[in-house]
Amino acid sequence: MDSKKKYHVRILLLICIFLLCGCSKGQKINGPGTGIYYVNASGSSLVKEEYEIKGDTVEEEIADVIGALKKEPDSDEYHSVFSREIDIEEWKLTDGKLDIHFNSQYSEMSRTEEVILRAAVVQSLGQVTGVDYVYFFIGNEPLKDSQGKEVGYMRAEDFVQNTGSSLHSYQVGDLNLYFANKQGDKLVKESVSVRYNSNMSKEKLIVEQLIKGPSSGSSQSVIPVETKVLGVSVKDHICYVNLDEGFLNNTYVIDPELTIYAIVNSIVEGGSSSKVQISVNGKSDINYMGKVDLSKPLSRNLEIVEEESN
Repeated sequence: MDSKKKYHVRILLLICIFLLCGCSKGQKINGPGTGIYYVNASGSSLVKEEYEIKGDTVEEEIADVIGALKKEPDSDEYHSVFSREIDIEEWKLTDGKLDIHFNSQYSEMSRTEEVILRAAVVQSLGQVTGVDYVYFFIGNEPLKDSQGKEVGYMRAEDFVQNTGSSLHSYQVGDLNLYFANKQGDKLVKESVSVRYNSNMSKEKLIVEQLIKGPSSGSSQSVIPVETKVLGVSVKDHICYVNLDEGFLNNTYVIDPELTIYAIVNSIVEGGSSSKVQISVNGKSDINYMGKVDLSKPLSRNLEIVEEESN
């Protein structure tokens, strides 16, 4: 083999070694897309600063992000969302769900400060592969909203549209969502208070909240949590909901009609549509779980809703 060929072989070997080392952890490669979220000088919006997350395990990456969130950046234009008084006492990751326990000083923040901190923490930690949901506690008590209801598990996607925009673009509203009862044979209604960006349609918000699941222990989820929302639009009083294939991997022990009409009933009741057309990857010629025809828009079905006890 001549010297030129030997040189090319060595280069190829070096490239292979580099790629193998870079992918050995089987986790997200932290490049320019990852960052830490800070609050701007006026305290009204978030700023994302590029940051390479460090660690060989999910737990090490979580610890690294938390440490970076607490540290003041080298800038006068934005600051850490953590004050000197607020601290994280402990955290625990279980099956992609991260529980974070704050000290009692968390309760002393203003509403603006609290929402900003929550958005920064959830979005920053949501970049770690292996962290799907984040749950806040004050001590051992779940974080509650202004109406006394548990905020529940949050995803980075819950806040992403608000980054870099004014906090006043947030809206707070009540939604009536339908989930399955414990027996899996009827729908039950759950009223939730949510915060959302004014640029997000109510119909999309409803679908995302259904995927997030119920906050009450008396009902159960109807849509697989891995389901991704590909699109939600409204035309001529028909809401078109396009989900990915994760929607078909439903392992919940419930009547398939409950999944479909939880979506339909929730959207019709909370939005501006009279019917809902559900599709998967843009296709609606589907017989969902061999029981529900999705080829045509569906109207609300109240016959499968459990009667409320007095």
